[in-house]
Amino acid sequence: MRITVCQLDNRPGHRDDALAALADHVAGAGSELVVLPELPFSDWLAADAAVDPARWQSSVEEHDAAVERLGRLGAAAVIASRPIVGSTGSRRNQAFVWTPAAGATGIREKHYLPDEPGFWEATWYDPGDLSFDLCHAGEARAGVQLCTELWFLEWARHYGREGAEVLCLPRATPYESLDKWLAGGRTAAVCSGAYSVSSNQWSPGGSGLDCGGLGWVIDPDGTVLATTGPDEPFVTVDADLTVARTAKTTYPRYVREQPERGSAEEPFRP
Repeated sequence: MRITVCQLDNRPGHRDDALAALADHVAGAGSELVVLPELPFSDWLAADAAVDPARWQSSVEEHDAAVERLGRLGAAAVIASRPIVGSTGSRRNQAFVWTPAAGATGIREKHYLPDEPGFWEATWYDPGDLSFDLCHAGEARAGVQLCTELWFLEWARHYGREGAEVLCLPRATPYESLDKWLAGGRTAAVCSGAYSVSSNQWSPGGSGLDCGGLGWVIDPDGTVLATTGPDEPFVTVDADLTVARTAKTTYPRYVREQPERGSAEEPFRP
């Protein structure tokens, strides 16, 4: 399966050109799955702690309009996230998968929310339910963790047990911690036995949003296959999904948790 990741220039006035360039790359690479960054189609609202419902609604509308144009990318499946407003008025960050036949289908909503300068997410919107469901992205079974959720590695292991072949990680992460995020992506791949694939928002250093790019594709044993950079904002890798299926039977994925001593499942033996 040909998988494309990116670092997408999210500066006002640059976003449309970046998406057009991505579409050209996808066409040339024959991409089947494209993973986009977290909330990629409007300004990053959580940079400011002052919540403005009107700005949230504007972001919802910008994302809705961009989702309607995802067919221009020419991929069989696209995974990203979008802002939504629930029936009770609750604001959420929803992971979705887009296909030409079904359009955008919600998968799950971001549960683990940071709240600090530049990333006032818990201030801006509500956490989703604690659910980490698989989706189908083209021929792949995919799990999705949105940015901060990468660090809750129990869910990477959960996705591996559920048979995920691809672990999609849309991000909006800063320059100073890129090495840490790549280390987390490698660990998530090993925990899940799935390809770890991530795209990040990007702005030139000192210009606009502090997001440093570095998209990646990592194989199920933690080997980095490709990364993006300022001179190569899009990369595509031909991922053999049978490698991910086989990885579930190898170390450390085959190791099962044992019941604690003294539990009902295993009588205590001194």
